[in-house]
Amino acid sequence: MQTEKVVDFIVNWLKNYATNAGVNGFVVGVSGGIDSAVTSTLCAKTGMNVLCVEMPIHQAESHVSRAHEHIEQLKARFDNVSDTRADLTPVFEEFKTEVFMDGDQATIDMALANTRARLRMTTLYYYAGLYSLLVAGTGNKVEDFGVGFYTKYGDGGVDLSPIADLLKSQVYMLGEYLKVPESIMIAAPSDGLFGDARSDEDQIGASYPELEWAMKMDDDGKTIEDFSGRQQEVFRIYKRYNNNNKHKMIPIPICEIPSNLI
Repeated sequence: MQTEKVVDFIVNWLKNYATNAGVNGFVVGVSGGIDSAVTSTLCAKTGMNVLCVEMPIHQAESHVSRAHEHIEQLKARFDNVSDTRADLTPVFEEFKTEVFMDGDQATIDMALANTRARLRMTTLYYYAGLYSLLVAGTGNKVEDFGVGFYTKYGDGGVDLSPIADLLKSQVYMLGEYLKVPESIMIAAPSDGLFGDARSDEDQIGASYPELEWAMKMDDDGKTIEDFSGRQQEVFRIYKRYNNNNKHKMIPIPICEIPSNLI
């Protein structure tokens, strides 16, 4: 990958889109992970206003410290970057008092995890409206179009997606070029939605390099019968997530009424 040229292309794309939209810049939720670090840095390189928002909800301390480190580094490098912190833990806890907690614990935990992401989306759009900014998405290609590893109308609710055509490995290449803090570069990817340090691999059952391989095999028309051992297991995991999360990756279905009925 021609990293420098890819960075320049994305930065110009971001700037042109924001300029044509008549906004002042971008707002980015910074989590302490590689995707949000790369996205916020790309936005900063446009020279337009960038607001980085920390939104902890019972967050693991390692995530909080990495996010803070990145934001401080970014502000030191770019005069157009500012930040704010919205502690959403009290909001989340109050929400829990107003809803039913029916079902098995795993189902409840997943519903609450997605609620965290949706509270954060609401917060980002609040600041976007306040300062005339665009919400920059932080999803990569494997998450957004491979396994659908994001929350619908949560971290999937954005105005534009600057790194969604890049594989996770390519995002790391950009991270190295953009001088993302080493603590973020070496940290295990995590969505941070459960209040602990569990990684994406812990949840999915496969690493991002494995998922990238499976995504390519699927694009090449391979089937589960073409593999054995660990490869077959990874391909099965990929296909399960890809099939189950199709509703996130395709346009919202519209019930089109036949013309003779209208």
